[in-house]
Parts: sequence; C-alpha cells; structure tokens
Amino acid sequence: MQGINRTTVLTQFILVGFSSLEELQLLLFVIFLLLYLTILMANATIMAVIRFSRTLHNPMYGFLFILSFSESCYTFVIIPQLLVHLLSATKTISFVACATQLFFFLGFACTNCFLIAVMGYDRYVAICHPLRYTLIMNKRLGLALVSLSGVTGFLIALVATNLICGMPFCGPNRVNHYFCDMAPVIKLACTDTHVKELALFSLSILVIMVPFLLILISYGFILNTILKIPSTEGKRKAFATCASHLTVVFVHYGCASVIYLRPKSKSASHKDQLVAVTYTVVTPLLNPLVYSLRNQEVKAVLKRVLGMPVATKVS
Repeated sequence: MQGINRTTVLTQFILVGFSSLEELQLLLFVIFLLLYLTILMANATIMAVIRFSRTLHNPMYGFLFILSFSESCYTFVIIPQLLVHLLSATKTISFVACATQLFFFLGFACTNCFLIAVMGYDRYVAICHPLRYTLIMNKRLGLALVSLSGVTGFLIALVATNLICGMPFCGPNRVNHYFCDMAPVIKLACTDTHVKELALFSLSILVIMVPFLLILISYGFILNTILKIPSTEGKRKAFATCASHLTVVFVHYGCASVIYLRPKSKSASHKDQLVAVTYTVVTPLLNPLVYSLRNQEVKAVLKRVLGMPVATKVS
C-alpha cells in the first residue's frame, strides 16, 4: 500500500460499531461468536465433502470449494476483531491495521463477486451446451477463471485502499462502523474527496454491476434453453440446478448494491451496520447452507458421511 500518505496526523481510529448498545455487548458477542463458528464449520464441511468425494470433482464444485474458502477468509478479516471489541472498553484500531483490514476485506469481497459470476457462466455452459461441457469447462479454463477472479479482485482492492489511505486524516477519528469500510473511513478525511469518491463509485460499478449483468445475460440464455425442454420433470431439474446459485446472487449483489451503489447524501447511516451484518455474516453463512440443502449431490454425500440412508438414484 505505497499510496499511504506519510503526513497523516491520525495514528489510530475508534470503531464505534455497536457502542450505542452497551447493555447488549455480551449478548451480541455470544450471537456473533456462534454465527462465526457456524460459518467456519459449514464452509469447512462443504470444502471437505467436495475434496474427499470423487463424484464432486468437477468445475462447478471446484468453484464452490474456492468460494467457501474465500468466504471463510472474508469473515476472518472482520468478525474476530468485532468479537474482541464487543468485550473491550477500548475499540481502537491503528491506521495501518485499518488500511490492512480494508484491503483484505475489499480483496475477498471483490473476488467473491467475480467467483459468483464465474459460477453463473458454468451453469450456462452446463445447461445450454451439456454435450460440450467437459470440453469447454476443462481444468485449465477453471484455474484461469479462478486466478483471474482473485488477481482482479485484489488489484481493485489495492487501488481502492490506496485512494482512501492516501488522503490526509487529521481528525475526528471515530469510524461509524464495526470495521474499516470505504464510506465510513473516507468521511474522516480532512480534504475534498469528491474525485476519489467518484473513482471508488466507478470501481463499485465494475465489481458489482458488470458481474451481475453478465449473470443476468447467462440466465437469459439458460431460461430460453429450459423453456425448450419438452418434459416438465426436465424443466424442474434444470430450474433446481440454478435455484441455489440464484439465491446467492440476489442476496450477495442486492446487499452490496444497497451499500455501494447509491448517492453520497444517503450514505453512512446507522442502518448501514444492519445491512453490513447481512453481507459480512449472513451471506457467508447462507452460501454453504443453500448449496448443501438445495443440491442433491452434496446432500447425498453428506448423508453417506453421516451414515444416513441415501436414495439409490440421485438426480
């Protein structure tokens, strides 16, 4: 992060977080701790099931494995510090630590956006070109798409972090959030931020709207293909294949749009923290639950692991 301004006066910030709910700090700690442990166990279970079941060694589950790993890292950047602050009287974070948290948060968040779009393309190939699926979605292309998602995500995070942390911060130092996010931090800069906010808004469009539009285009072709399937059962199976991915798409991009794609005058309200809880805690928990509960192959493997009876034919 070479763009950090060396003339910065502030050396630390105060994360206001849930300070207004002082009497509920212990309860919030227990709730977030349980949610965090559930997220880690759920994602670890998905990764273990995919890793040790040969029937799931295909591109679709490879992308799901990477997404689960990225989501686990994503929550690790935020929730442990939140838990510490819920039990601590001082809720400070150094300038460097704040910049580091912002970088990794944005890096994994951007990577997840691109990975979900990649999974949409995978569904498009699987349904619209089933006979050529293994030829098109080979291991080489899968690794290239995952690598491109990660590299692009962290490059964008580096640019955004340098744009924000390259500004002078000379007070106040109270961040109206429970972690270092773009809008709450940039509000504390003691300089004109309009140009950099426009640049950050452009990056947000690139990260959120471009993948979302590509997913919509993919599902446009998917819907057209499904409607041509003659049997009702065939249509049902095809829709079921896409349902879990679509659920994640609308929750993930919907929450991100509420926070990052709106006018400045409506930003940084206290309601942001409630929305932030959705995309930093609920969404990482939703992904493994949705994919495990709605995916017949994953459910079948989980049942075998748990010693439960499994139907002889898995659709």
